[in-house]
Amino acid sequence: MLTTTLSDFRKDIKRYLDNVTKNFETLIINRGKDSGVVIMSLDEYNSLSATSHELSTRKNEQRLDSAISKLENKESFEKQLLD
Repeated sequence: MLTTTLSDFRKDIKRYLDNVTKNFETLIINRGKDSGVVIMSLDEYNSLSATSHELSTRKNEQRLDSAISKLENKESFEKQLLD
């Protein structure tokens, strides 16, 4: 995770944004006492959104936990996909 001030961000915006997108870094720009902005890549944002959606209901969370448990206990099996 990178942190910077707004004035430093303005001075070298391209370098900061390149680090965020190329290295999957998260950038925090401090804007004063208890105030700031977070910048992340679109891929990282989409990943967090998908995870949030998958865990948005208790039923989805239980399904995912069950699937993980089956994989860990080798109780799952492979299926052939249809073409």
